[in-house]
Amino acid sequence: MSLPVLSALAAGAEPSPSPSTSTGPLTAPTLQDAQESATHAASWVEENWSTWLAIGLRVLLILVIAAALRVFVRRSITKLIDRMSRTAEAVDGTTLGGLLVNAERRRQRSQAIGSVLRSVASFLIMGTAALMILGTFQINLAPLLASAGVAGVAIGFGARNLVTDFLSGVFMILEDQYGVGDVIDAGVASGEVIEVGLRVTKLRGDNGEIWYVRNGEVKRIGNLSQGWATAGVDVTVRSSEELDHVRSVIEDVAETISKEEPWNERLWGPVEILGLDSVLLDSMVVRVSAKTMPGKASSVERELRWRIKRAFDAADIRIVGGPTAPVEEEPVDPAAAVAAPSVLGNPASPQSEATAPIPSPASSAPSGVPK
Repeated sequence: MSLPVLSALAAGAEPSPSPSTSTGPLTAPTLQDAQESATHAASWVEENWSTWLAIGLRVLLILVIAAALRVFVRRSITKLIDRMSRTAEAVDGTTLGGLLVNAERRRQRSQAIGSVLRSVASFLIMGTAALMILGTFQINLAPLLASAGVAGVAIGFGARNLVTDFLSGVFMILEDQYGVGDVIDAGVASGEVIEVGLRVTKLRGDNGEIWYVRNGEVKRIGNLSQGWATAGVDVTVRSSEELDHVRSVIEDVAETISKEEPWNERLWGPVEILGLDSVLLDSMVVRVSAKTMPGKASSVERELRWRIKRAFDAADIRIVGGPTAPVEEEPVDPAAAVAAPSVLGNPASPQSEATAPIPSPASSAPSGVPK
């Protein structure tokens, strides 16, 4: 074997290096590789652009419809509340107007109702739109809805008092149970309503204090300012008075007060004499009643008492101070109960000397004489 052949066999036995085990420097991507990558990306975009466009247009359409629907519903609610307020203002000054709330109460009640309705409408519309958008991206909503339900139950149990207060406030406002300016008895507190909220109602008591009453704690409400009020006056006179004369005097007072301002506006009905409320041995009670404007019964009662007292004084009719008149007695001489001075009080008087004890002979003998 010649030397060239051996050299060729030695060269063929040596393994050729593979690209994977090459330890040489990495070659930079060529222009052809970049062209191939760009071609693949362009083809992928070309294959999916229609899907992306459809999803984008669907999301845009959902947002536009939700926004337009939200604006329409909110404006409709605002117009409805304004129409209700104008309807209430149109009947002011009539008989029905007296049964309605004042301007401040209407304004605050309308704002509260409108705010609640607008918030609920916005939450429903935007929440539905968000779920539809998530569904457009093919996101499984079942776990999300289940988690939201569990979270809602947990929040409901943890903040049940807050939810109770809120719901009670909503129904109180919707049902118009009371409003600003009303005098109410809420059980836990009583006074004039100065603010009505969805969670707390503020009352001002008789002494000026402010009560914050949670709406969920109110179990009963006595509204003293809705509809009409009744002014009742009990006049107690002697049983010897002539009833027809007493009635005529009270009727004159009622006719006079019903024609004078501002009592003619506060009285919503004639002053009625209901008759004898009770008859005792030496007194009798005459019941007088009148239907008045809400919240004005106390002032009408005070004015009626004032006028009836002056009329009775002019007519020589005596008003006794209680259910039974005190029995008059003859004046007693204060000196009658004092005993006359005794002569025994003077030790020098003959009577005192006559009553003095007689001394014994032993005590009166001289000390030097034996006994």
